Formats: sequence, C-alpha cells, structure tokens
Amino acid sequence: MTILGEMLIGARAVKGTSAPIQAINPATNEKLEPVFGGGTQADVDAAVKLAWQAFDRFRETSPEVRASFLETCADEILALGDELVQRAMAETGLPQARIEGERGRTMNQLRLFAAVVRSGNYLDVRIDPAMPERQPLPRNDLRLRMIPLGPVAVFGASNFPLAFSVAGGDTASALAAGCPVVVKAHSAHPGTSELVGRAIQSAVAKCQLPEGVFSLLFGSGREVGSELVKHPLIKAVGFTGSRAGGTALMELAANRPEPIPVYAEMSSINPVFLMPEALKARGDAIAKGFVGSLTMGAGQFCTNPGLVIAQSGAELDAFLATAATELSKVATQTMLTPGIFSAYCSGVDQLKGNASVREVAAGQGSDAPNQCQAGLYVTSAEAFIADESLCDEIFGSTSLVIECKSVEEFARVAEHLEGQLTATLQLDEADYAATAALLPVLERKAGRILCNGFPTGVEVCHAMVHGGPFPATSDSRTTSVGSAAINRFLRPVCYQDLPQALLPDALKDGNPLAIRRLVDGQDQR
Repeated sequence: MTILGEMLIGARAVKGTSAPIQAINPATNEKLEPVFGGGTQADVDAAVKLAWQAFDRFRETSPEVRASFLETCADEILALGDELVQRAMAETGLPQARIEGERGRTMNQLRLFAAVVRSGNYLDVRIDPAMPERQPLPRNDLRLRMIPLGPVAVFGASNFPLAFSVAGGDTASALAAGCPVVVKAHSAHPGTSELVGRAIQSAVAKCQLPEGVFSLLFGSGREVGSELVKHPLIKAVGFTGSRAGGTALMELAANRPEPIPVYAEMSSINPVFLMPEALKARGDAIAKGFVGSLTMGAGQFCTNPGLVIAQSGAELDAFLATAATELSKVATQTMLTPGIFSAYCSGVDQLKGNASVREVAAGQGSDAPNQCQAGLYVTSAEAFIADESLCDEIFGSTSLVIECKSVEEFARVAEHLEGQLTATLQLDEADYAATAALLPVLERKAGRILCNGFPTGVEVCHAMVHGGPFPATSDSRTTSVGSAAINRFLRPVCYQDLPQALLPDALKDGNPLAIRRLVDGQDQR
C-alpha cells in the first residue's frame, strides 16, 4: 500500500491544505516522504458530521456484526505486512521486534473487544418486571441497558505508534461500544497512521458499515485537535500524552456549552518501594530487574519506574552499587522524536542542577542524534518532600532514589506523591506487616499495585487497570487498557413500560441475544 500523505474522511482520501507535516527518522534526523497537509476546520466538520450520521445505525448493529468488524480491522492491519513495520521503525527509531510486538498487541486488543461485544456483558442489562399487585404501590416495568455516548475524538500517542494510536485501545474500545471515531493522528508518525487508517477504512467498507464510522485527520498545530474537542457532535475524547496537552483538552471540553468527558492518560512516575527484608535478601536481583525495566525502550513508557523508595543503609548501598554497574553497561537508545529528546535532556539537567540530588550512575554516551543516556540519582526523603519539582516526570531512562530513615517514612513519601498509574512493592513474607500499613496509601494513589515485579508491561486483559488519580489520568474511575475500557464510552438508559415491540433486543423477554442479565435481582442467561 502506497503512503500518499492523505487524510481519510469517511470513505474519501483528502489532501490537507493547512500547515504541512513531515515525519523525521529520529535515528538519523532524516526527513521522510511524503509531506502531509494538515486539516482545517472544514475537514473536522466534515468528518464529525459523517460520524454523527453514522452513529444511530452503527450503535444498533448486532453484536456479531460489530465483533466481526473489529476482527476485520485486525486482519486488515496484519495484511499491511512488512510495509507497516518498516515505516513505523523509520518514524520512531524503535527496533523491529518492538514494532512487531506492538502490532500483535494492537490486533489482540481489537479481538479482545470483539469477544466483549459478543458476550453482551458490557450492556449491563437489568430488568425489574412490573409488579402491578404490589402494596402499597405497584411497580412499573423497568429495564436498563448501556448505550454509546456518540462520536469520539481519539488522539494518537507519541510513544506507541500502533497500540495507543489510530487503531489503539481508545479506538478499539470506542468502536466496540458503538461509537464512531475520528482520530487526530500524531504528527511524529503520519505514514504509520495513514497505513493503519486505510486498514480500518477498508474494514468499514468490507463490513458494509456507514462510512462515518471512522475518519483520520492530521494537524501540525492545535487547530485540528481543538476544533475536534469543541465540535458539538463530539461526545467524548480519548487522549494519551503530556500533562499539559491533556489538561488543555480537559479545559476545552469543560468550557463547551455541553461539557463532555475527556479520558486523558498523562503523567506518572510509578514509584517502586523496596521493602527492607526483600532488599536484604535479594537486593542484587532486584537491582538488575529494575535497570532492565528502567531502560526498556529508552524509558519511553508511561509506566517507567521513575522513583525508588528505600531505607538507607548497607542494603541500599549494595543495591545502588549493583544498579550502577548494570547501568554502566547500557548503551544509548534512540528516542522517539527530537522534541522528546530535548525535553528529556532538560529534565535531566534540572535534576543534576538540584543541590539536594546526587548522581549515582549513568549509562554509556553517544554522539548520534536523539540518544537517551540512562541515569540514576539519589536524594533524601526530607528533600523530596520539600521540593515539588522532584515529583516531575522525566520521560526517559532516568530514575530518582529516595533514601528514607525508616520504613515508617515510606508512607510519608507515598502521601506526598500525586496520582500514579502504578505503585510497585518488592517484598518478602517478613515485610507483610510493614506493607499492610503502606497499602491503604498506595490504593488511594495508584490504579495498579504490583508485587515483586516491575511496572513496565501492561497486559491487555479483563482485569487490567491502566488509570489512576490525577494527573495519571483525568478520571480515576476508568482504565484505558483492558476490557473495562469500553465503559468510558457508554451511559445507562432506563426504559419504563415500553411495549416489547419497541424495546431493544437486549431487553426483550426471552433474551434473544442470549446474554447475561440481572432479572429482578437474579443473574439469568
């Protein structure tokens, strides 16, 4: 499939006419062809109006039709073959194995949501039959199901060109819910975005769905994104990116005549707590695992372990020595964009310039473009609590170790933290009592609590939570990964005393969809 530098508005391919976008290979700083024209307000309006026209028909497609569509999207992405892999590698500097793994994850997400749709559980059907003889008052016939919100604007992420981008988790869950999607592609990988967008466009046509089910727009500045969020026919937003970007979209959405939800995943430093007995028993192994997690993918993961909390003493000194040795072996890695590299360097320079922070170790250096040199730094709990800047996320392979005087001080550090995607505990059985005292704080601070692992790596499954209190996300009640992500794009509707002929199939007597339903308080299928 040839990359033509075109936006996709429904079934049409359109050349943008606003400020141009051109991808850069971050490993070489070479500009990649073709040049993409950005969209305009008119393009946004056309795409959103098509989505609105498609909404009522698409939301009432049968579970099998919508599930088949999601599976067809996965098949069409796989059919792009090596061209997709090579283009994504060129636009991101990521290695082939990483891109192929991410492609697999993207397809698995689509197939997971196909299974979710077929099951019907997401509809959360509840039926309370009429009780006309009830005293002192009769009960009406009441039936509830979840319906989709409406067209969704999805913003592609910089660090996952496939799994959090055009066909990523936000798109997959919104389509599964029955919401048409308009994607604003990330400017760092427009070629990858066009290829995947054409795969979804092809799936829409093959499944004979309304063309407005999917559109793909480009924009080099803020105009396209802002106009999308402000458009009165957009009913929700999915975003993965910076705190500044996410909060800007939240403000736009809140100030509309009709405010809408923005599901933004933003900033997290993902603390790792080294409980004393675990550190004493296996500090070397923990240090090696930590360095592997810290440096994976140049640290460009939202769950990268940017903070370590431990008790000062010989065991922590040994941990730091092992970590320093391991880090010294780590070669630089290409960062995703020159902008991300520049922001990383600024964050590291700020850390180095802090008088209360000392450098423990650094990875190998390089003169090649946009190379992430890993780093490890140490400060005291007192200094960390006194200096808000030490809580700032550094997006890359750098972590800060917090030395505590006692294990009881762990809770003080945890209370000082903002909301997080993850909190990790390295512990042994002898640490259970101390950990039990810390857990309530971590439950309030994080969306996922890990034991004896590391936060990098987010399984796509039913139980996963990839969310957390602000600023990890804009809504701590939700997740952007896993089957529960579909709930972001649904709302409940209750039908009172509607005749059977007018009820949706999910609510009719006889259960024609054969789904799980709560009938008069009892689970039935």
